[in-house]
Amino acid sequence: MLKNTWPRDRHVGPGGGLYTGPGGGLYTGPGGGMSTGPGGGLYRGLGGGLYTGPGGGLYTGHCEQPYRSNLPPREALLEYLARNRLEHLLCLLLQCG
Repeated sequence: MLKNTWPRDRHVGPGGGLYTGPGGGLYTGPGGGMSTGPGGGLYRGLGGGLYTGPGGGLYTGHCEQPYRSNLPPREALLEYLARNRLEHLLCLLLQCG
């Protein structure tokens, strides 16, 4: 597994996008697609999947070193954002008016 990349398929077995163990798209451990820690897909700090500044997954401007990670599967991400009351991020992804 490459650093800060996660599988996006619908496979539930080891290495699959819906796998919750190490290397899976729904792994919540360090560096996993569903991790809120540094380098994780749901991390809101510098370089994370939910970071809105330069190098972050939600940054809208030009960046010399853009975020190159994949977020966890869309359904899981939307559910996580709603469950944790991150409506502003949910609205960004759903393009609310």
